[in-house]
Amino acid sequence: MHDDRSLVEARLKRVLDERIRPAVYPESVPLDVAVWHAPGEPVPVAEGLAAEPEPIQVGARWGAPWGTSWFRVTGTVPESWAGKTVEAVLDLGFDENMPGFQCEGLVYRPDGTPVKGLNPRNQWVRIGAPVAGGEEVRLHVEAASNPVILDYHPFLPTQLGDKETAGSEPQYTLARMDLAVLDETVWQLVIDLEVLGELMAELPVDSARRHDIVRAVEKALDALDLQDVGGTAEAARARLAGVLAAPAVSSAHRISAVGHAHIDSAWLWPLRETVRKVARTTSNMTALLEDEPDFVFAMSQAQQWAWVKEHRPEVWARVKKAVADGRFVPAGGMWVESDTNMPGSEAMARQFVHGKRFFLDEFGIENDEAWLPDTFGFAAGLPQIIRAAGSTRLLTQKISWSQTNKFPHHTFNWEGIDGTRIFTHFPPVDTYNCSMKGSEIAHAARNFKDKGVARHSLAPTGWGDGGGGTTREMVAKAARLRDLEGSASVVWETPAQFFAKAEAEYPEPPVWVGELYLELHRATLTSQAGTKQGNRRSEHLLREAELWAATAAVRTGFPYPYEDLDRIWKTVLLHQFHDILPGSSIAWVHREARATYARLAEDLTAIIEAAQRALAGEGSTEFVFNSAPHGRDGVPAGGAGTPAVSGHTALSAREGGGHVLDNGLLRIEIDARGLVVSAYDIEADRETVAPGRAAGMLQLHPDFPNMWDAWDVDEFYRNTVTDLTDADEVSAGEDGASVRVVRSFGASRVTQVLSLPPGERRLVLDTEVDWHETEKFLKLAFPLDVHAERYASETQFGHFYRPTHSNTSWEAAKFEACNHRFVHVEEPGWGVAIVNDSTYGHDVTRAVRTDGDRGTTTTVRASLLRAPRFPDPETDQGVHRFRHALVPGAGIGDAVREGWRINLPERRVTGAQDVAPLVGVDRDGVVITAVKLADDGSGDVVVRFHEAHGARTRATLTAHFPLAGATVTDLLERPLTDAAAPERDGDAVTLSLRPFELVTLRLARG
Repeated sequence: MHDDRSLVEARLKRVLDERIRPAVYPESVPLDVAVWHAPGEPVPVAEGLAAEPEPIQVGARWGAPWGTSWFRVTGTVPESWAGKTVEAVLDLGFDENMPGFQCEGLVYRPDGTPVKGLNPRNQWVRIGAPVAGGEEVRLHVEAASNPVILDYHPFLPTQLGDKETAGSEPQYTLARMDLAVLDETVWQLVIDLEVLGELMAELPVDSARRHDIVRAVEKALDALDLQDVGGTAEAARARLAGVLAAPAVSSAHRISAVGHAHIDSAWLWPLRETVRKVARTTSNMTALLEDEPDFVFAMSQAQQWAWVKEHRPEVWARVKKAVADGRFVPAGGMWVESDTNMPGSEAMARQFVHGKRFFLDEFGIENDEAWLPDTFGFAAGLPQIIRAAGSTRLLTQKISWSQTNKFPHHTFNWEGIDGTRIFTHFPPVDTYNCSMKGSEIAHAARNFKDKGVARHSLAPTGWGDGGGGTTREMVAKAARLRDLEGSASVVWETPAQFFAKAEAEYPEPPVWVGELYLELHRATLTSQAGTKQGNRRSEHLLREAELWAATAAVRTGFPYPYEDLDRIWKTVLLHQFHDILPGSSIAWVHREARATYARLAEDLTAIIEAAQRALAGEGSTEFVFNSAPHGRDGVPAGGAGTPAVSGHTALSAREGGGHVLDNGLLRIEIDARGLVVSAYDIEADRETVAPGRAAGMLQLHPDFPNMWDAWDVDEFYRNTVTDLTDADEVSAGEDGASVRVVRSFGASRVTQVLSLPPGERRLVLDTEVDWHETEKFLKLAFPLDVHAERYASETQFGHFYRPTHSNTSWEAAKFEACNHRFVHVEEPGWGVAIVNDSTYGHDVTRAVRTDGDRGTTTTVRASLLRAPRFPDPETDQGVHRFRHALVPGAGIGDAVREGWRINLPERRVTGAQDVAPLVGVDRDGVVITAVKLADDGSGDVVVRFHEAHGARTRATLTAHFPLAGATVTDLLERPLTDAAAPERDGDAVTLSLRPFELVTLRLARG
């Protein structure tokens, strides 16, 4: 007997690979196969089943990129197999890649009943256990020839990411189509040896347990006749029984395994393919639940459940039964596993509204956790949104991907900007695709950072990303790991069961305050500008549509478009999925997204215009509708009137070349290069632009990250920068209040219009870029004469502060970060805001002033465009338009107001009458984010608002309609029993708000 572990491992690996695993199916006969290739897009199941296929042989090529082929397999179980377990083994041409990243299929019976999915780790279909012999077999496989896009190294540009460019070359070779006998004893021996071999590899070299396993494995291999594996497998298993029966120590780490298949709603496949991926996976999981009584499966993303219900009713029936049995568990309570950095306040709230409501309506189930294993960081405003939706917990593992700093906890309380705390767990297994390998289980136990005070962690178990879910092999391994010496203890549990145990054992966990920043994938804040602009514009159009439709419904009886708004919200929420909005999907996904956003804009504009016409009435007077939450130019927030614009902007020549814009509040100097060299606050007698610097400057960087092209920007990109100072044209605008600048660089061209509106303290920069660069990063820079150690960045329902310095590795890692509508920097008593209409990524740095004076310059740069080549080789090519504004002398309230203003331009409508707001609030720092009718059709008015300045306040909200009652509710518009009743005086309601507090108020009409 050898005591050298490496020799035993080598022997075990070879015997498993070359003898034992091949003996799992000791006998087989070929099936007859025929195929029909669907023309174009996938066809309904009935059409695929009815199609007349043509014969095809194993070894033949099949499957154009993104095609669908319907295979019919037929055969007869040999009489001699009577009493044995028989399976169809169907290999469509799988390689060793993970499931979901290549071809896959869904198996049907002739009557259209789905059986299970096929993928590289799940190639079998049970025929009988046992069979009688002579059974006729007839199965249909809806096979998707999705091309392999991701090959990790290198990330090469590919045209396969869009059906319009992918071509028609067959992608796969049909590999195996057999009926086969399953030797269940050999299959169990494989699992025994895998579990012990993997455990042995993780144990200390000198441990007694490791020596026991080594001896048992060697004895088992000695007992195995390699020429008669099936005949000696039982004897080999007997040699392992003792070490497999040894119980875990009482202090062993406890792992709650949750069956899981994190399915990206789109990524390296289009949305339509995800519909089928979900059907394949749920078919597999419902079948596995029937076979394995201890197994539990959880699935998030209400959108994916809705797809099954709509497109695969037969699968849906099985899902509903498994849910009723308590073993197929809705998780997460969100419409999709969205990005959480970029969605706006109201959109983030609606993710929970629509997700939770779906599970409540369909199953009467309300889950208590947000489930976001793969989202690229978490905004600081999220905890109170989770709580406002009625949930109290969060699960993710993505922060383990951070490249610089190791997060100090796995179980903790996460505190958001308003002080709300959410019980949070990061699975120490560090994957949402756990496969029950010994290395994964051992890593979870070793890695768990809360040892000594806690001992429970969660392991999402199953193939994800592209789908597939848990396999029978994973379930079998978990059974052996339930109580096994040397290993953590594994038990199947629901997320709720895990969280209950974790909270009970750790009643006072540590607290993490502020955003959960992922030190990776920072470029997702910029990639695919068209998708990001579509999202931002849709969010604000939805605000307008709900506001004016609700106002018109109350005032004029206008039919409130419940169904249209529900449909549009769900579409916008779907596109906030964490590989769509972040810009990390294939070209097909983003091409469709841009078209979808255009359609939604048309639909929403039609709702807005119809409601505004109903409100304004018939007439010839021009009225301005103000959708913003603050009054402007004499027009109230949420109302319409005749604007009172005062002031004048003067345009003159600048000494030394260029132009000067002056409106009595600001004096802007634009030099001959078309750059802002002075933005002077006349009232404050204060310069905004740092000495010797220029604002509104476009800067170009090379951008070739070490990995993950569309996802990442690495800090070394800053090492090289080109200031775009050469101008083709610098000219006065025809309106007399603007300057036009044209520049050319590389293969691209940019046109900027810098305008100073009369009576306003803001310089507006409209930038149009005809972008044709490759692997470049375009920034818009504002070097400010402000000494600031921190800056405010807008997030959901408020803002939070990040440092401008890099004292520690934690701060240095945030070299690219997310903001919503504004970034604000200030010295006491004077500040500057940079507001935008469609960008998210930015960086803020500080440097020594260049004029010899002590102090620092704070530079804010907005990230405009990138040009990665993977997974979309044509990312962002073409014309883009951005709007930013520089607001000197801005306090935080000004930043909030100007951020809304730039995103909600006024609308002019001819009519007969002013429109009073439906509701109003008496505090500038209290921002109304939504005015709508209640979702239940009662006609109640729902108003959502928050304190936006970070200060305690007492505010009165007035309803400009007869008010019968006011109730504080959660996001789902259900009364909050623990909320203090608001003070009511007639049609006015008064509340006290803590900093950044979010409130939903339901107003009953009298």
